[in-house]
Amino acid sequence: MRLSKTFSVLGLLLGAILFALSLTPSLTPRSTLIQGALAGTSFTFGYVIGVFLHWLWNYLELPDIPLNHGQRKVLKRLALVACIYLIVIFLWQGAHWQNSVRALMGMQPVSGIGPFTVGSVALLIFLTFWLLGRGFRHIILAVSQHLARHIPERVALLTGLVVALALYWSILNGVLLKATLHTISIIWERHDQVIAEGLKAPEAPYKVGGANSLLSWKSVGHQGRRFLTLGPSVEDIREVAGLGKEPIRVFVGLRAAETPLQRAFLALAELKRLNAFEREILLIATPTGEGWLDPGAVNSLEYLYRGDVASVATQYSYLPSPFAFLTDNRYGVESARALFKVIYEYWEDLPVETRPRLYLFGLSLGAQLSEASFDFYDIIDDPIDGVLWAGPPFGSGIWRTITDNRDPGTPAWLPQFKGGEVVRFGNQYGGYLGQEPWGRFRIAFLQHASDPIVFFDFRWMLRKPDWLERPRGPDVSPDLHWFPIVTMLQLLADLNLGIAPLAFGHRYSPDGYLLAWMALTEPPDWSDEELKRLREKLRTYPVR
Repeated sequence: MRLSKTFSVLGLLLGAILFALSLTPSLTPRSTLIQGALAGTSFTFGYVIGVFLHWLWNYLELPDIPLNHGQRKVLKRLALVACIYLIVIFLWQGAHWQNSVRALMGMQPVSGIGPFTVGSVALLIFLTFWLLGRGFRHIILAVSQHLARHIPERVALLTGLVVALALYWSILNGVLLKATLHTISIIWERHDQVIAEGLKAPEAPYKVGGANSLLSWKSVGHQGRRFLTLGPSVEDIREVAGLGKEPIRVFVGLRAAETPLQRAFLALAELKRLNAFEREILLIATPTGEGWLDPGAVNSLEYLYRGDVASVATQYSYLPSPFAFLTDNRYGVESARALFKVIYEYWEDLPVETRPRLYLFGLSLGAQLSEASFDFYDIIDDPIDGVLWAGPPFGSGIWRTITDNRDPGTPAWLPQFKGGEVVRFGNQYGGYLGQEPWGRFRIAFLQHASDPIVFFDFRWMLRKPDWLERPRGPDVSPDLHWFPIVTMLQLLADLNLGIAPLAFGHRYSPDGYLLAWMALTEPPDWSDEELKRLREKLRTYPVR
């Protein structure tokens, strides 16, 4: 029974329970490695709770269970057998639970979840945390024992705790995290400079990066070059709609100017050079961290308005969104605010009868930054026409306020707010409904009920989410149940975005954007047959 001497039996039992519950479904399917990491982390949480409860019991000097040595030995063996049995049974059920999610998303079922891989990864994760915990404890004891000769024992123990926390924090945050972010930054900055084959500078002088452009082709960055090159041509639009014009796209990369304000003025100058303010629609788009703009979002709007659209964006980072958020999210806010302020102030002074309708767009981190780009009191006298925010992350400010104060009887995954006069919600199946007429200034949220980026919250550690109440979203498994701690960890694991197919989770489809733009902007003169051709055409474009 060396295992029971080395490890806490209560910790192992609670760890096994949380391990087992982690195998139940969440919002998106999980890969074997992610499931292993989730199971190991859940086991660790359960083990720590068990150790703490055992310590608390002894600290309060509560009586032990009156058992002799032989009975205790049998009880420990039964507990360990129960741990193994529970884990095996739930591993066997794991494939069924994963398939309940995959079926809703039109994915092929799996025959198993790789129990040996899951178990091995979970064991490695647990042992890593356990060794870190042992090291933490040794530091506390070593420091406190040394200081106890000179100061009171409890003060020495508290000092040891502070020293251990400071040492671990300095290593994890000050060394490992900074070194990782620095390395990733170098890699992605170099990637941003590479001009991919097929993304050559345009020859036409009226194109961004062309002969007469204020922006060099190299300065717009990798994602900027994709955005400027891979959209629909006038021929593509005429093929679907019968008539059309060449859409205008402007993208200002980080290398184009030193400050966000300078880049914003460059964007304005390029828009003016291209006569963008003579178009019907002007779109200020805020990209994700590395400068990526979802092609489905912009392409669908350009087709709906037969090319009579000008879109503008500025880059604020080389890094993917999670790393851009960790490094300095304030720079992204500054960039978004600068672009909106410069464009809006010019647009505001144009004749109301001839100026374009002005919309904002952002996906994920881009939605969060787009929301932060303006204050409502700045536009109250002359409001823009509307915004489309897709997949707003982690309950962004406006989203959380509206969702928490939604109209009674409407679900958290598709709420209504004050009858839908200003704000409406939709998903890949439709929505955007309201009891009241939609006013001139409109806010539309596009979100999937299965999007963990939208619905993750640390509150779910101890509280059941509202979006799990009935009725549930059509892409949320009926086998998903709330468990304290575990559900929050499952959603944290779901933030790995590589599994869910298009139109589920955090992957938004051209069809979903098409529905959103149609509701938000109400484009005229589209027959059902033309919309069918448009949907088919949009699906031919790459999604990244």
